[in-house]
Amino acid sequence: MLWFSEEVRPGFWVGFTGAGAGNLAFHVGDGPDRVAGRRAVLDARVTELAGSPVSLHLQYMNQVHGSDVALVAAAGPSPSSMPVGPTADAMVSRSASLAVMVADCVPVVFAGLCADGAPVLGVAHAGRPGIEKGVVAATVAELRASGAVSLQAWIGPAVCGRCYEVPGDMRAAVSAVEPAAYSRTSWGTPALDLPAAVEARLAALGVPARNVGVCTLEDDALFSHRRTLRDGGAEGRFIGFAALARGAVS
Repeated sequence: MLWFSEEVRPGFWVGFTGAGAGNLAFHVGDGPDRVAGRRAVLDARVTELAGSPVSLHLQYMNQVHGSDVALVAAAGPSPSSMPVGPTADAMVSRSASLAVMVADCVPVVFAGLCADGAPVLGVAHAGRPGIEKGVVAATVAELRASGAVSLQAWIGPAVCGRCYEVPGDMRAAVSAVEPAAYSRTSWGTPALDLPAAVEARLAALGVPARNVGVCTLEDDALFSHRRTLRDGGAEGRFIGFAALARGAVS
């Protein structure tokens, strides 16, 4: 179910699911009850992982390829099978466990600490439009405004610069904002390296980052929108998450 997970401190975990957890998105044509059931199973696994005495419920968002950052309080169980989250491409919280959905875009997960030792969590959806619009910098700014005096980021699985073919003018536009995005496919055509762009932006912002990802297009242990377009099959989304056990505040 979990493709990667790491304990930041007792009760504070970050991680990424794999395709084995099933599709976790409601907007790709899957049955709502099936998606809700998978999310509930994942909530239970994350609760167990964090050692929380109270059930954790990951907060999702309505992602629109922008740069808005939502501040959220603790998430509770959804009153329906299709919950409504904030419309944003990043979230920051001092109490809620957060999730970001992807299937080729870059999932970025943040763990921060305030001066008093209290945790701050963040997630960001860094697709090509979001990188152009500055979603990574906006998320870091909101984390710091929320009290984070130290930050660490994890860059999850995404389509790599050898595979993400784009038109030449698109490569030029994105590279003008983030030069590290400039890439070429393994067959010699214009491409974008979104994970490299995210890593470069985090470095410029003074945020240490661990790139734990692989290429989603190349690894069928993860969902890939581009692979689905190429090979067919059902769409799916995996998530990056930051989870905090209730009471893990010092």
